[in-house]
Amino acid sequence: MIRRSSCEPFVKRGRKNDAADAAAICEAASRPNVKFVPVKSLEQQGTLALHAVRSLLVKQQTMLSNALRGLATEFGLTVPQGIHRLDELMMLVEADKSLPKQGRQALEMLFAQCKALTESIATAEAEIVAHARRDATARRLATIPGIGPISASLIAATVSNIEAFATARQFAAWLGLVPRQYSTGGKTRLGRITKAGNSEIRRLLVLGATSMVYRADRWNSAVGAWTRSALERRPVRLVTVALANKIARIAWAVMTRKEVYRPNGNAVVTA
Repeated sequence: MIRRSSCEPFVKRGRKNDAADAAAICEAASRPNVKFVPVKSLEQQGTLALHAVRSLLVKQQTMLSNALRGLATEFGLTVPQGIHRLDELMMLVEADKSLPKQGRQALEMLFAQCKALTESIATAEAEIVAHARRDATARRLATIPGIGPISASLIAATVSNIEAFATARQFAAWLGLVPRQYSTGGKTRLGRITKAGNSEIRRLLVLGATSMVYRADRWNSAVGAWTRSALERRPVRLVTVALANKIARIAWAVMTRKEVYRPNGNAVVTA
């Protein structure tokens, strides 16, 4: 399967119809540098649908939580950050007798929606974790520090053919975790990461790298030593993205060799 974006340069200007699209696909397929998308199985598509639903519900939960906190703040009611603190906020709402009826009703409606979303998110995450436990590739990926069951399940369901990436750097580049290059006159300048490819996998890898950076002093491995050394020379955010890049490369090696991760490099082959 050819990416839609790969065909757009070959569509004749001013002609958007099925015949023009078919001609553009034929033209794109004959080019050696065009990237093909592997066809996913029905199980992979179902798992990716769960991930998409979970991601959407988490965004909605964050929006409702922020709205609930914002409205409560207007009445002088505040609690520390965290979705689990909303129960404490509603206790303050119930205890405040000066709160008008309409305001109390608005806050209770938002809280009810948050509770319903929390239950739906928990249901989706349970199914995702179950997939991560029964899928061989996801189980191997979960042995890598910074990759949890949700990240492992998403990568395993998205990357159906790891052999499409000849090197670990190609995989990291596909995820947008490599620097953007500005080259001219024989001089190469590296900028920020490209942020190309799958944004959800990249986001989860960066989140996982963030958690590992904050526990780098207790991370007893070669990558942990590299992280501590990098933190002495570079800003935390830069080290976090660089570590996400390294985790992506380790994931490529794990999937390519069908091995579990070992901190000292002594990988074990699994079925």
